[in-house]
Amino acid sequence: MNVDSLVRRLDRFAEILPAVAAGVPPADARWRPPDGGWSILEIVTHLADEEVEDFRCRLELTLRDPGLAWPPIDPEAAAVERRYNEGDLDEAVGRFVAARRESIRWLNGLGDPAWSGAHRHPSGELRGGDLLAAWVAHDAMHLRQISKRFFQLSVRDAGEYVTGYAGSWPRGE
Repeated sequence: MNVDSLVRRLDRFAEILPAVAAGVPPADARWRPPDGGWSILEIVTHLADEEVEDFRCRLELTLRDPGLAWPPIDPEAAAVERRYNEGDLDEAVGRFVAARRESIRWLNGLGDPAWSGAHRHPSGELRGGDLLAAWVAHDAMHLRQISKRFFQLSVRDAGEYVTGYAGSWPRGE
């Protein structure tokens, strides 16, 4: 596993996300697609919560002692209970960046952890290295999701005009 490369990607995402979210009007940030997917604001708020409550926390517990219990999380319920879509996009981005910077400091201070230590999870064994790799992949998946919202907003705003000349969004994404 190339830990340095993965950590650099995590660090770089703390620069990418603010650039992607910059200047999104509040109404567009809160817009949800007809299929019921999350808004841009909900996606970014989810990223901020996951940074602290999921990936860093669970990786830290797994590296310390793979047998330690993980605190439960329910991202779908959190989006509703914490009213993600009523928040402020700039605040959510700022919270994410601050939490990510702390995660990077923590990761850079680890030394040489046992990445192969495995936590028994209902979905199967998850090693520390699996969690680090999934953390980076999680960023990419949500960046793709935000990109899809921008595409959908373009289609919405085109009115009677069509966006087909640009191509179509791949099915299932």
